[in-house]
Amino acid sequence: MTTMQVDQTQTTGRCTMTSAWSSGAECAGVVMGIFGTGANALILYAMVASEQHKKHLLIFNQNLFDLCSCLLLVITYSLKLCNIYLEGSSGYWLCIMLLSDNLIWCSINGSVVNIMSVTVERYLIVVHPALSKKLLSKPVRCLVAAFAWVAGLVYNMTMSFFTTAVIDGVCYGFVIWKSRVAELTYGIWNFISFFIVLIFIFVFCYGRILVVIRRQASVMAAHGSSTAQTHTSQMQTSVIKTMLFVSVLYVITWLPDYTYHLMINVNPSIKHVDSVYYILISLAFFYMCINPFIYATKFGPVRRVLLQLIVCKGNSVEPAGSCQTGTRSVQRSRQHTTQC
Repeated sequence: MTTMQVDQTQTTGRCTMTSAWSSGAECAGVVMGIFGTGANALILYAMVASEQHKKHLLIFNQNLFDLCSCLLLVITYSLKLCNIYLEGSSGYWLCIMLLSDNLIWCSINGSVVNIMSVTVERYLIVVHPALSKKLLSKPVRCLVAAFAWVAGLVYNMTMSFFTTAVIDGVCYGFVIWKSRVAELTYGIWNFISFFIVLIFIFVFCYGRILVVIRRQASVMAAHGSSTAQTHTSQMQTSVIKTMLFVSVLYVITWLPDYTYHLMINVNPSIKHVDSVYYILISLAFFYMCINPFIYATKFGPVRRVLLQLIVCKGNSVEPAGSCQTGTRSVQRSRQHTTQC
């Protein structure tokens, strides 16, 4: 997320590039998007089948953001491969909405807001359980989920309208700035709000969560606990581990991209290199594709549904009704699961 001076051969930041790297990178983006769309759609199905979308609305919303980001990645990069000459109002709106990567970043930035909300939600549930029962009602969770979508949409749409233009049939997205001060302010603000603040929330909330969980485990081990309490604790720990892995992965995959673009914003003498840009942004997009595997391996209810699908599809001689019977058995067992 940066800006550079516009010339005849390249645009930078979140706009279309015409370097030798562009075609290959855009093809790779389409492939990653297709793979991520399929994987995220499968996880969403598993969450609905296991009814976890009701118990963990914000986590479901996070996965929905990843699905939309991957789907928009396929659409946007496929259009870029077509090398469309933009003209008229249709060309302008195509540039504003898609070719500038605007909608992709609406979804990505919305997911950042949502993952902050998930972290705070887990913090309240574990560290302040009494307060969480008062604050985290279903209407509140729905409002928080909706806010993440609105915030990402409003933020990026506003920036896109003021910093994007079509020049000689080419889309220049997020690069047209009225002043160097405005560009620098945006770069620093974007880095702090979508990365530094996020890291602070991760460290503080999950640090406190781990301390409380360790203390609770010591108390349960010393005094003994019922099977229901142990199961509830395991479910809660599973959810926390899942979101902790998702959070750490976000930091690892996005740190190089945010750092590189901040350096360019702060020091204009640093030249933008197409190959570096595409490598870093591919690593960032990789986050959306790998997330489903974290849910599949760390989130117990989702893992059980996926295993059930594999068993049903893998056993070709199994009667058609047996998979449905197995699914009903899983559903009956979930009725005895205590909600985290």
